[in-house]
Amino acid sequence: MQGSTAGDQSNHGHELSRQLSLRDLVLTQVLAVVGSSWVGIAAGVGRAQFVVWLMAFALFYAPMAVAVYHLNREMPLEGGLYEWARSSFGDTVGFMTAWNIWAYALASIATILFQLPSELAYMLGPVAAALPENHVFVYAMLALIVALLTFTGVRGLSLGKWIHNISGASMITAFTLLIAAPLILRLRGATLQYVPFALHAPPTDVTSLALLGQVLFAASGLEYIAIMAGETHRAQSAIGRSVVLATPIILAMFVLGTASVVSLHELHPGTPINYVAPIPQTLTLAFCESGVAAIVAKCAILLLQVRIIGAASLLFTGATRLPMTAGWDHLIPEWFTRLHPRFRTPTNSILVTSGVVALLLVLGSAGVRAAEAFDLLNDASSEFYVLAYLAMFLIPICGSKTLRARLPRWVATVCAGGVLAMAFVLVMNAYPFVDVKSPAAFAAKIVGTVVLVNACGYGFYRNRRAAKAS
Repeated sequence: MQGSTAGDQSNHGHELSRQLSLRDLVLTQVLAVVGSSWVGIAAGVGRAQFVVWLMAFALFYAPMAVAVYHLNREMPLEGGLYEWARSSFGDTVGFMTAWNIWAYALASIATILFQLPSELAYMLGPVAAALPENHVFVYAMLALIVALLTFTGVRGLSLGKWIHNISGASMITAFTLLIAAPLILRLRGATLQYVPFALHAPPTDVTSLALLGQVLFAASGLEYIAIMAGETHRAQSAIGRSVVLATPIILAMFVLGTASVVSLHELHPGTPINYVAPIPQTLTLAFCESGVAAIVAKCAILLLQVRIIGAASLLFTGATRLPMTAGWDHLIPEWFTRLHPRFRTPTNSILVTSGVVALLLVLGSAGVRAAEAFDLLNDASSEFYVLAYLAMFLIPICGSKTLRARLPRWVATVCAGGVLAMAFVLVMNAYPFVDVKSPAAFAAKIVGTVVLVNACGYGFYRNRRAAKAS
């Protein structure tokens, strides 16, 4: 079955409250795309980082931006990529696309929330070094955050958009401080090299290729806000405009921020890059002494923690909308579509999503075996997202003929590049860029986790269809 496209789909978006303006969208795009850990991963290739970022933007970001701009213009529907895939390839591909985005979002929420204790320890200094290992403190903090995510989820984007806006602005401010750090040190007499636009070829060993695969996918996320198209003012034009306006900001943050990480670590050659919290580590290296500079560094780390909470809120919001829209299309029980009588938010979907996130957080800290299972799910989360992107890039190439006829022909050519980039990322994401005992065993576990999660999703979908047919 192939669904219809934008002209004859309503997708029940009129039942939702439209809260998002163009300003909200631009700040949310920055929040969705710019993660603090990526500048550390990109710094792993040293001064070749500028060339690597150019490759990432040319091979992946540009096809993603083109696809999001044109597909949203044709189908400005709540559910975003899920609806685009379902309309182009039918219910099965649509459901599996939503399933992979949902799995990615849930694993990512749990992962970024686990960053909070580590970044808090950096902010407070040596006195708080033991906090990340204090299970009572960690559980209490995470339980409070999940409760707040649930509350703000029920309240809807009238509150959530301000969390996302403040978090996006906090991220921009923190990156501004990171980018300024080498310049401040130079003014204070330090000798360091800050060369953000060096044209060095990246290394070609397997570990560097794995890092390249990670960086290629670092700039993902532009399509995520389209999940909330039914809650956006003039979504057909505003989401595309947000892509155009946010792109130069995102590129500058990645390139200049990574250059700062590289230059500061060159001053401390014996200190390995912390891939979990590279910005707090870099600012601590830059302003380790007491005084105003140290206070500024701690404020920057606090801003990053605000960003973590905002990113979790954004992922949570999108994850709760996918079951709702799938329920509208009768692919899962209608129970998920029930809206709060006042706030017009999917309360049942929110409660289920909160429960799964809480379960993942417990799984991640319950013991060695459970933690290993959580790590596998986290490492596989990018693979889930890659599968969803493959569906998006294939829409202009071999999707619905009706839709393809309305798209410029060059869009398919650009998206073909995106397919090749995703094939590379799919393979290289399974290879570890950090030391492990057996890279082959690591890859097998990642592939196995992705196959198992998708098998569970497909089994659920088939059982649902069989139950409806009987």
